[in-house]
Amino acid sequence: MFTIIRSGMLTTIQDLGRHGYQQYGVSVSGAMDTFAHRIANLLVGNDEQQATLEMTLIGPAILFEEDTFISICGADLSPTIDNEPLPLWRPIFVRKGSKLSFGFCKNGCRSYLAIAGGIHVAKVMGSRSTFLKARIGGIQGRAVQSGDQLSSYSPSPYITKLIERFTCMTMKNYLPLKWHIAYECIPHFNKKRIVFIMKGKHFSQFTRDSQEQLFTKPFTISMNSDRMSYRLKGTPLSLAAPKEYLSEPVTFGSIQVPTNGRPILLMADHQTTDNYPRIGEVASVDLPLIAQLKPGDVLSFQEISVQQAQRLLLEREAMIGALKQGIKLALKRAGN
Repeated sequence: MFTIIRSGMLTTIQDLGRHGYQQYGVSVSGAMDTFAHRIANLLVGNDEQQATLEMTLIGPAILFEEDTFISICGADLSPTIDNEPLPLWRPIFVRKGSKLSFGFCKNGCRSYLAIAGGIHVAKVMGSRSTFLKARIGGIQGRAVQSGDQLSSYSPSPYITKLIERFTCMTMKNYLPLKWHIAYECIPHFNKKRIVFIMKGKHFSQFTRDSQEQLFTKPFTISMNSDRMSYRLKGTPLSLAAPKEYLSEPVTFGSIQVPTNGRPILLMADHQTTDNYPRIGEVASVDLPLIAQLKPGDVLSFQEISVQQAQRLLLEREAMIGALKQGIKLALKRAGN
């Protein structure tokens, strides 16, 4: 059990999404940065699909009402317990009565808090993810609020043993394990980003100048950006000739260009169909990267082939698979 003392800027419950319902107009939604979400879960012995708290720019304050293990992955929102900074990307024992707080955002945009066992909320259409626009999932389809009390499912057997061991061996309010995710595996967020994209379905219908500008000019994330889409500021892009388009399916990472020429980068809560021309599609391997961009950040696009995108994604999944096995072994050893 834990209580939300302060909600933060935007804190929602998310898992890996609500799949299989886009034909009915229901977005997949889910964690914006699936890499950070998945690793956070693995670090506390959870299945990758378990729900975490997705925290945006300004994190919440949380009171833990039982001994547990947590992990925090993704953006560095300056987490502390007892005014002492907490490390990211590693398991942390937290004692009953401890208060977790967050300060200013040092880098990135979204941070993920996993709790041993996973957050206990009902599934809606097979997912615990909060879809704010439709008001479904999470806690009554809304963001987390001050005063909310949440519970977790039972931790895995080896995490349960670890909690019992740490409860007896330390009187500190928290204690990180000595090991953590390797530096080489952790994304490092910079102010200027290069994002891999593939040419979209309608790329050839844009002017030659617009095609070149897509890959040579930087774009800035505007203030008018959220979990549904990022509005990009930069050189306007235009079609070679005006044309009406039928509404077609879109996905997380689709880059649309409305009539004003300002690209729109669709995010996790995107609509399921639209009739704007699509000039590009972000490679799946870079979706966690764009999830960590915030208003004012600058990004540039670099073309990549479908085959290259597939290879990079397979390499990422192989790395996660290796991390999964290594984390499981390390947690079991720590509990013995």
